[in-house]
Amino acid sequence: MIHRTIQEGLTLQHRHRFPASRPTTRLGRRAFIAALLGMGAVAPSFAATPTWPTRLQASLEMLDARVHGDLGVYVHDLTTGIEVAHRATENWYLASMVKVPVALAVMKAVDRGEVSLDTRVTLRAADFVDGAGTTNSMAPGTPLSVRHLLEQMIIYSDNTASDMLIELVGLDAVNALTQTVIPGGMRPITTLADVRREIYGHLAPGANRLAGMDFVKIRRQPSDADRVRALQGIVGVPSAPVTDATLEDAYAAYYATRVNSGPLDAYGALLAQLAQGQILTPASTDYLLKTMRRVKTGDRRLKAGFPPAIAFAHKTGTQRARFCDAGIVDITSAIPPRQAVIVACVSGDASLTRSEQGLKEVGTVIRQSGFFSQ
Repeated sequence: MIHRTIQEGLTLQHRHRFPASRPTTRLGRRAFIAALLGMGAVAPSFAATPTWPTRLQASLEMLDARVHGDLGVYVHDLTTGIEVAHRATENWYLASMVKVPVALAVMKAVDRGEVSLDTRVTLRAADFVDGAGTTNSMAPGTPLSVRHLLEQMIIYSDNTASDMLIELVGLDAVNALTQTVIPGGMRPITTLADVRREIYGHLAPGANRLAGMDFVKIRRQPSDADRVRALQGIVGVPSAPVTDATLEDAYAAYYATRVNSGPLDAYGALLAQLAQGQILTPASTDYLLKTMRRVKTGDRRLKAGFPPAIAFAHKTGTQRARFCDAGIVDITSAIPPRQAVIVACVSGDASLTRSEQGLKEVGTVIRQSGFFSQ
């Protein structure tokens, strides 16, 4: 309804929790040892086994030991079916990567003829949420096309555009889509405004009343302490703190709720079905993938470690001490051409610079494993 105008260790194996269209290769112990030694297979029966999976598995384990925070990675070669997973079955906060399911729900509505990319939605004062993109620079009352909102949401990770699209198709439709595509694979997705309300609610009563430019005003403050004071001023809390909790504590309490999160292999399964045309019509699939190839928020993450010519249709996720990047790579130079899903997250380190460097190193070890050439 439209509401508004490698498994870690020696075995690489497929986990049948989510739909898959191709079998996944099982790599034996002898091939694993041989690949680590750089010798390839140890017997003729293993001659065709690619060596990149075992090299990558070992590299990811070493990388996790030296990056700040925690590292999770999931790689699925959709052509051969081979998976490499490092902590990919753990629960990870996905941040703005949930905007891909939002885009899928919108494009499903387009495919059903309920809206079009040219449908106009009017920006309201209550719609504003802090975040990147150009939507917050526009005046309330401005009509914006679904195409504009989709592209701002995906390319620039615009939170206001995201919530406008969620309201357009309905949050229930977004969550129903994820449960249909990856049953049980993701925790509930919320609006971006509700993310802020939930976080700030740990610091001040009445945060559930925050809306529109309240979020922008709080975000513009230069420090955590200033943000807490601005929050308390907006909701009418006396200037003396009512709690010793910090903004850091509030984020930790919010992450413990596990909303907007899920395992990396589950998110990878969603991307795989998008790539293989199992969710949208061919025209809508093509449009969304082309839009994801134009993302501007991930130049220092995974693709910074990839070969320059690799096409990467992806979406990033960024929040305090939570940084992710995930997408679909097309390796057109391979014979035959290959397609793969790559998902990676770093958590626990508040430094954007260090976390992006960690994601770049994931891209680098994927390249160095021979993944793009074998």
